[in-house]
Amino acid sequence: MNLRGLLLSAITALLFLLHQDFWNWRAARPLTFGFLPPGLSYHALYTLTAAAWMAVLVKLAWPSRLEQDAEDKHR
Repeated sequence: MNLRGLLLSAITALLFLLHQDFWNWRAARPLTFGFLPPGLSYHALYTLTAAAWMAVLVKLAWPSRLEQDAEDKHR
């Protein structure tokens, strides 16, 4: 595995660990935008971050040989 793959894997593992937001379990205040509890607003932001990270992973880590295999099968 090269350095780029190691870095992408480390950031993915960090995102996986951040999903367990134990620091928000008992928090009810302050409300985000006046109505969202901290846990819900954290997960909304986490979801957007995870979706953006998946886009980065597809762009940088998608194996090009899969695309080549698919093109070869259609010929």
